[in-house]
Amino acid sequence: MKKLFPNLFKPGKIGNLELKNRIVKAPQSTGMSNMDGSVSERLIRHYRELAKGGTGLVIVEYAYVDNIASKSAQCQLGISDKEHIPGLSWLADVIKDNGAKAGIQIEHCGRQKFLGTKPMKAASQIPWPNLYNNYGVVPDALTIEEIEKIVEAFGDSAKRAVDAGFDLVEIHGAHGYLITNFLSPHTNKRNDFYGGSLENRMRILVQIVNNCRKKIGYDFPLTVRLSGTDYEPDGLTIEDTITISKVLEQIGIDAIHVSGGDHHTMIDQVSPMPVPVCHNVWAAEIIKKGVSIPVIASGSITLPEYAEEIISSGKGDFVGLGRPLWADQEWPKKAMEDRPEDIRPCIRCNEGCLERTFFKYRAVTCGVNPTIGREGDLQITPALVKKKVLIVGGGPAGMEAARVCALRGHEVTLYEKKQLGGYLHEASVPEFKQDIKPFMSYLIHQIEKLGINVVNEDATVENINSQGYDVVIVATGARNIELKVPGIDKNLVVNALDVLDGKVQLGKNIIVVGGGLIGTETALYLSEQGYDISIVEMLNEIMADVAVTDKLAYAERIKKTNLKIYTGYKVVEVTGENVVLSGSKGNKKLIPADTIITAIGLSPDNCLYNDLVNGTEAEVYKIGDAVIAGKIYDAIHTAYKLALNI
Repeated sequence: MKKLFPNLFKPGKIGNLELKNRIVKAPQSTGMSNMDGSVSERLIRHYRELAKGGTGLVIVEYAYVDNIASKSAQCQLGISDKEHIPGLSWLADVIKDNGAKAGIQIEHCGRQKFLGTKPMKAASQIPWPNLYNNYGVVPDALTIEEIEKIVEAFGDSAKRAVDAGFDLVEIHGAHGYLITNFLSPHTNKRNDFYGGSLENRMRILVQIVNNCRKKIGYDFPLTVRLSGTDYEPDGLTIEDTITISKVLEQIGIDAIHVSGGDHHTMIDQVSPMPVPVCHNVWAAEIIKKGVSIPVIASGSITLPEYAEEIISSGKGDFVGLGRPLWADQEWPKKAMEDRPEDIRPCIRCNEGCLERTFFKYRAVTCGVNPTIGREGDLQITPALVKKKVLIVGGGPAGMEAARVCALRGHEVTLYEKKQLGGYLHEASVPEFKQDIKPFMSYLIHQIEKLGINVVNEDATVENINSQGYDVVIVATGARNIELKVPGIDKNLVVNALDVLDGKVQLGKNIIVVGGGLIGTETALYLSEQGYDISIVEMLNEIMADVAVTDKLAYAERIKKTNLKIYTGYKVVEVTGENVVLSGSKGNKKLIPADTIITAIGLSPDNCLYNDLVNGTEAEVYKIGDAVIAGKIYDAIHTAYKLALNI
């Protein structure tokens, strides 16, 4: 009997499909299929590892249903043709052979065609704003004849999934894709019997379900994913979704998979760190009260204690995990074995997944797990020659390098003068950065669990050479770039990291110089505590280096504060109690300040590395911020990949 998460690991059923636990791998696009939508070897390796990790049901990423206008993204999986079946059968078998049930999601992209190409079809001629700004493409409103063909395409695709050997089919009716374009009055402005009333707006979904049932029968498990709401002011309401869910139950759907948002309200769909965890569980809880079929709750359920509470409290019958199972494919196995401290938690940075796939047209990876997308390529294997390895620096890069080197069999020592975690301590101070704390705890626990020797003192060339190390990995991080302008010594000047560390006293009028990620987060953190804060940024926007979802989430929080923002300005002088700003056109502005917080960037701290290059016989490498000041993604990926080659 499992002690920590007993309800999470009770068997469950969706229709007549028996599942060994309540964990569902939620479908997410990977960009790993072949260009024609066929299954690739890379995709097989990816899902093999997910299935091995202990998940009860793996729902494969959305597959497009026709060859006209349903394909959304680059190298998206296809189910639009019989020629897709051999590869899909291979994929289904691999998932089932490795202990999980295999499901697949079928979809039509509607107006959310990331490829930005014609033809683009939707309920009405209302574009997704971001896509329109990039490509200038407006979707064509579907004709009745075209709708009828799409309904048939969904049914045909469901039949192909059955023929390929999948255990379950999910219809994608969420997140702003075609079905949501019809369901939501925000995107449905039709005046025929597919528009207007809720009965009309849900007509296409009802027809799709009926068509699927006609072609696959009523015994085969069929589910629908819905957005509880699309979070649009004139959009789909939770009351609408409750009604839709009741109708779906009546016509034979076996479970409702509840998510939220569309791509215009991206932070509600793929919520970033500043948005509370379990963001859409409230909607699942409400919908569950209105139906008797199972409800799958999903959305930022990052830790097993959250999942257990959802099941035990009756908010959902199953939990859908997307990004958490990319952060750690063995999330279910470790939770089942009562080892939650060994789970590498998702920090919802969206750097490896959303940013890469939808905004950079690359295949998915994960900010904290470099093996995603490289399964079978970047696995940890024993070192052929065991070496004596020194890691200098106990931040995320240093700890990850130490972890991987130790797992490969090297003798590892880690030098950290202060405390393990590095800048993760400062980064996790704001309430809206709390996801970092479990990740930092995970890394520290791995160091302790592996028995890595931690030395709390400065590393010097002399003491390094005296210990006879074969390899030295420098992970000394970065230093603050100092602000150098006339009169800067007249006021209290502190850096943002010291502020987050609680080391300094602050005045009443505060200027944060630098509107990047650190500057914005520091300013927002202080503003929400009631300080009078201004951000000065020389670029024309703040957060220029921030993930799209973070930018949206922070913008929403900033609206609720009195934070003042001066973009296109730089600090040129400090005079008494004022700071002089100069605009791009030479215009000057004078603002009062008794505290100046600098956040104009970080530069690699390479002093030790430079001394070691010519001062030791050991192999010397640098990783993380010591290479280039970056994000957690950069720290973990450079550390992991280097450690594999030691």
